[in-house]
Amino acid sequence: MVDFKNLETFIWVVTLGSFRGAANKLNTTQPAISQRIAQLEGELGVQLLQRDRRKVFPTSEGREMLLYAEKLIGLRSEMIAAVGDPSAMRGVLRLGVSETIVHTLLSRLIKSVDNLYPSLSIEIEVDISRNLRSRLLAQEIDLALLLGPLAEPDIENLILRDYPNGFLASPALKLGKGPLSLHDLARHPIITFGRRTQPYETVKSLFNRPDMQNTKIHASASLATTVHMALEGLGIAVIPTAIVEKEIASRKLQLLNTSVRVPSLTFSASWLARPSAIAVKLVAELAVKLAQRSGADSDD
Repeated sequence: MVDFKNLETFIWVVTLGSFRGAANKLNTTQPAISQRIAQLEGELGVQLLQRDRRKVFPTSEGREMLLYAEKLIGLRSEMIAAVGDPSAMRGVLRLGVSETIVHTLLSRLIKSVDNLYPSLSIEIEVDISRNLRSRLLAQEIDLALLLGPLAEPDIENLILRDYPNGFLASPALKLGKGPLSLHDLARHPIITFGRRTQPYETVKSLFNRPDMQNTKIHASASLATTVHMALEGLGIAVIPTAIVEKEIASRKLQLLNTSVRVPSLTFSASWLARPSAIAVKLVAELAVKLAQRSGADSDD
């Protein structure tokens, strides 16, 4: 009888193109991967994979086998999701998140995953959305919570929510009740997201005018640093207001009254569509539920 573990191993070797990649994905060793493939080939009596120095490819029999393997793994995942106890879901989910998600959603998501799926482990990677997209496509992470949605083949997306941006400053700057014009804002350093990010380029374009060549824009890859600089009165932060709700409520930061608008940031939960991605989809749906709930609360 063909072992489901061997089928899953075969799928990942073909998908990633290497035994090493499959071993890393399945948290095992290359010899174990080789043994599973050899056992599968022995049971079927055909060669499923061919190897060269750089990559592993399926044979003609392997390509046909892949279709059946994906159907079987998909049906098994659907069966477990429909009939089984979801709290018994096991394994490791590699989660990539942008910093906005770290400061708004991540803690509640991890707590909920721990409660609903106590046997599921989460490995967290924090990076800018551009890098998370690349890592998702390279299958180095399973699920990305990032600026999206991603228009890529085989990528599934669920919209988390929109995060409105605001201009925020310490009351020590005494910027008054406003409304403040773009020129009023440009008299102070602007602090925002790191370079090579879409939000940074959006903010930069606002002040990219001949009469504002001396506008100082501080870029930081750390939102915690951006918030700290704003609290210290070192400039005006342009970031999602959801990140600093407590600081606004305690009047440590002031949401400035200005006619200048920065587009909201739309975040999505994105993952590669795979027959075995039931756990990834469940966590993505949970993230959406939590994000939209927090968005509704902030609108009240």
